[in-house]
Amino acid sequence: MNAAVEIVFILVLLLSFAPWLICAKDRRLEVKMTLVQNASAHGAFCLDGSLPAYHLHRGFGAGARNWLLQFEGGGWCNDIPSCLERAQTRRGSTRYMTKYEIFSGILSNNASLNPDFYNWNRVKIRYCDGASFAGNAKFDNGTSSLYFRGQKIWEAIILDLLPKGLANARKALLSGCSAGGLATFLHCDEFTKYLPNNASVKCLSDAGFFLDERDISLNHTMRSLYKEIVELQGVEQNLDKNCTKSLYIPELCFFPQYALRYITTPFFILNSAYDVFQFHHILVPPSADPRGHWNRCKLNPAACNAHQIDVLQGFRSDMLSALRFFFASSRRGGMFINSCFAHCQSESQDTWFAVDSPRVHNKTIAEAVGDWYFRGRVTKEIDCPYPCNNSCHNLTP
Repeated sequence: MNAAVEIVFILVLLLSFAPWLICAKDRRLEVKMTLVQNASAHGAFCLDGSLPAYHLHRGFGAGARNWLLQFEGGGWCNDIPSCLERAQTRRGSTRYMTKYEIFSGILSNNASLNPDFYNWNRVKIRYCDGASFAGNAKFDNGTSSLYFRGQKIWEAIILDLLPKGLANARKALLSGCSAGGLATFLHCDEFTKYLPNNASVKCLSDAGFFLDERDISLNHTMRSLYKEIVELQGVEQNLDKNCTKSLYIPELCFFPQYALRYITTPFFILNSAYDVFQFHHILVPPSADPRGHWNRCKLNPAACNAHQIDVLQGFRSDMLSALRFFFASSRRGGMFINSCFAHCQSESQDTWFAVDSPRVHNKTIAEAVGDWYFRGRVTKEIDCPYPCNNSCHNLTP
């Protein structure tokens, strides 16, 4: 075989293996959906009446009796029209959901990508109620029906998982992202009651610390939204009783900053001080910026003018103020508050644990959570103000 023919042969051989090499490099863990078949017996339905669901990937080895449950996020619905619309989407019905979900970040089964939780039983709880798994009501006007059964969905899924090994858990972590992160605040202590007394049970909220903050027009846009959700979906009955008794406005206990002080289970708060959802919907909702003066700033933090940066720094200060009691008083709590324009950082591999992941004090999110959960270290990392952290993965819409 002459040199030219040999080169051609090698190239053909490499090309024939190229698809396999690409697949091997990009291979992702896809986990099949499990419908909760007996959910109807508990009155647990998605908005449209379909059965709730979760995705379970079994643990192995030393993690076979450890469990990580992750609430899916996806906003809320606060009135009948928005909930009827939501019921016709994957946010309100398992009929429209993907039947397989990709597990990455904290849900990965790869030890090099998720060193502390890779071999645990990992569960993604699908979100289809529109009230952070907290409502218990029903709407029926004779032509349309909506099931506001988030609380019952949560209970039905737990009851389905208990005989699958959750009842014998040695370690457990209840987590969630965005509206699912809020659900973690609402259900953390309740979760511990289902598990053995000697189990190590902790909770982690990712991008769920939604602030009770006035917008740039000085309106309580988020407070009004939460009030409507609580009233429509029958949430107040499922809020922490100690919290609701202590506040003149009980529905405020839907906000994590008010519920947090009553949570007794060890808790970790992962949040950006410039969370993009809160920036776009709490601080500067469209109603507060009808002429779009903030549009360029929303699309790119580097395009913000001096006044806008000052407003954003004020929002960061308010978040840290809301967390001051937890930071000072919680001996078993953890925090990772970075200065990235991001929303949900635990489920994405590049922000959870990678070579270029965001760091605070030279620590990745996965390392901070691992130190807090397993290694008994006090982990309360607070980043310096934007734009000091060049490890950030700033996200744009």
